Amino acid sequence: MRSRLVPLMPESRPQRVLATSNFVYTVGSGLYLTAGVLYFTEAVRLPATQVGLGLGIAGVLSLAVGIAVGHLADRYGARGVYALTLVVQALATAGFLLADRFWLFALAVGTATGAKAAGSAARSPLIRHYGGDRPQAFRAYLRAVTNVGISLGALLAGWAVQVGTLPAYRLLVIGNAVAFAGSAAILIHLPPVKPLPTTSGPRWIALRDRPYLLLTALDGIMAVQFKVLTVAVPLWLVTATSAPRWLISGTMLINTVIVIAFQIRASRSIDSPAAGGAAYRRAGVAFLVSCSLISLSAGIPAWAAATLLMTAMVIHTIGELWHSAAGFEVSFTLAPQHATGQYLGVFGLGAGLAEALGPALLISLCITWGRPGWYAAGALFTLTGLAAPLVVRWAQRHQHARQAHPHVAWKEAAALKAPEDVQHPRLPQG
Repeated sequence: MRSRLVPLMPESRPQRVLATSNFVYTVGSGLYLTAGVLYFTEAVRLPATQVGLGLGIAGVLSLAVGIAVGHLADRYGARGVYALTLVVQALATAGFLLADRFWLFALAVGTATGAKAAGSAARSPLIRHYGGDRPQAFRAYLRAVTNVGISLGALLAGWAVQVGTLPAYRLLVIGNAVAFAGSAAILIHLPPVKPLPTTSGPRWIALRDRPYLLLTALDGIMAVQFKVLTVAVPLWLVTATSAPRWLISGTMLINTVIVIAFQIRASRSIDSPAAGGAAYRRAGVAFLVSCSLISLSAGIPAWAAATLLMTAMVIHTIGELWHSAAGFEVSFTLAPQHATGQYLGVFGLGAGLAEALGPALLISLCITWGRPGWYAAGALFTLTGLAAPLVVRWAQRHQHARQAHPHVAWKEAAALKAPEDVQHPRLPQG
């Protein structure tokens, strides 16, 4: 019987190289995600307001970088461009050691954040080229590896946080930069991917693909769910429930273990855009159920609150598996092969906006408004999931029209009407 857990290594050598590079990279990411903000506030002594402002500016500025660098990866070779983004991220992270003033901090963190967004887009053609018959499945494997790496990095960062000294925090930053540089060095063993020939028509074709842009927006709204676990639940648990505070770590552990164990399996049955649209719909319903259970955890005994929260996290993580698998499927399948980097760079805009705006939205709804806000958040996710299959069908019609009429200019193809049932899909309000 085959194991349902993550296989240790893929069979093909290029996939093993990409997986190893990804693992080393995510160990460094785990170091930063766990203690990066604490380094700037506790060790460098920058005011928390300045740190928040700098991170916000960096997030906004990085949104458009992925599209441009993804296009460069398509045109000039993904391996070299991806490795360059990792080197830039390593140098910018090392620059944290000198960031003792706001403008230095903003410059360093902005460069690192931009390089991260660029690297995600530049890596996409590599995943598509070396991912086998279904690169979406290999992308799911990499997400499971990501969770393993981040968990290990978080454990290592816990030492620096516990010691709390400036040398300890600096060692953490150095380790982060070394991990990024090591990830780039591993790519030397990856065979280069020849750029695919361009086709006639405008250069920035992804920005003219209206169905794909709308699907990106829907995925971005759904991606706010990632902040439920890291922002809304910890604040809600501390301020509104009697559950023990250690449960914050418990919910994170549940999420990580489930993703590591089941992300690949959850992606196996989502093997077409239609299946991806259906998975979005299921995910939206799962998030509604989990948000409702979280809202009920206030004002009840500690044991009952803990039980509800843990149950909600299991359901929420199942929805996260479906959401991630759906995103992998539709983002790759609906993107033309010669413009994978550019299209995946566009698709990353949704997650980038969720990263920038999600915390404030969830705090406003779930913490400031309280219990009704959890139902509102769940309804937002559900409506988004219900809209996704309609938009996926529109995107498929649009894709078929391009393939059937390759001589038609992109400007004309973009003007093709959608079917009547999805001609004017409505985004949920929230």
